[in-house]
Amino acid sequence: MDLQVKIIECPRDALQGVREFIPTAAKAAYVNALLGVGFDTVDFGSFVSPKAIPQMRDTAAVLSRLDLSETRSKLLAIVANTRGARDAAIFEEIDFLGFPFSVSEIFQMRNTQKTIEQSLGVLDEVLNIATVANKKVVTYLSMGFGNPYGEPWSLELVGKWTKKLTEMGVEILSLSDTIGTATPANISYLFSHLIPQYPTVEFGAHLHTSYTSWKPKVEAAFQAGCLRFDGAIQGHGGCPMANDELIGNMPTEKLLSYFASQQIATGTKPMAFESAYNAALQIFSL
Repeated sequence: MDLQVKIIECPRDALQGVREFIPTAAKAAYVNALLGVGFDTVDFGSFVSPKAIPQMRDTAAVLSRLDLSETRSKLLAIVANTRGARDAAIFEEIDFLGFPFSVSEIFQMRNTQKTIEQSLGVLDEVLNIATVANKKVVTYLSMGFGNPYGEPWSLELVGKWTKKLTEMGVEILSLSDTIGTATPANISYLFSHLIPQYPTVEFGAHLHTSYTSWKPKVEAAFQAGCLRFDGAIQGHGGCPMANDELIGNMPTEKLLSYFASQQIATGTKPMAFESAYNAALQIFSL
């Protein structure tokens, strides 16, 4: 069987920090362009408080305008609580519920207004909601590669939470470089140790990076066995707490160029990606 990596395109992550509201029709047209590329999954929106993320308040309306008739891509929506999970679970078109869980108490409170202990209870409910609705949960382990708040952080701590989450039933775990501090050494260590230890878990890499320092991170994750990578065209988005305008998402075009150079299949169509890239140029200039 030929090796293939999964590329998860994240327009939701790229768009959610844009202050000016982007019209629903424009968002939907952009996501439709992405659906034509052949990404494994498109993280298209979120069912969270419109006060918290105003840009995503029209996620259900965007969904209603998507053409899923000829795409291989699955849809993922982020949820932060059980109400959001129930709202998202109603839609048959959505395949994955994404839940952010942080090893940092401070960041978890900022991100979801819940403590780590409370978030464990929410995650348990989200897993149950997803099971009933025949959906899967992608859990993001944020601050997976470092902590800017002075709280305890170690590779062992990430291992401890991985064990806890998998025991709860998490089957897809995306290690998130929330603030762009991951080193190739830490990336390599975590994936090379965790992937063999949890063979039934699908591990992913949600890496934030500057546009010039992406390659060593991707290389470290891939060579350590990671076959699932999140990206956003042109690296748009990223963590607003990073305090560095250069730290954004992993640029999808860099991911695709790297795996093409390694002759690793991604299931994507180059011409369709070029069209989606041009659509990104337009939507991020609105």
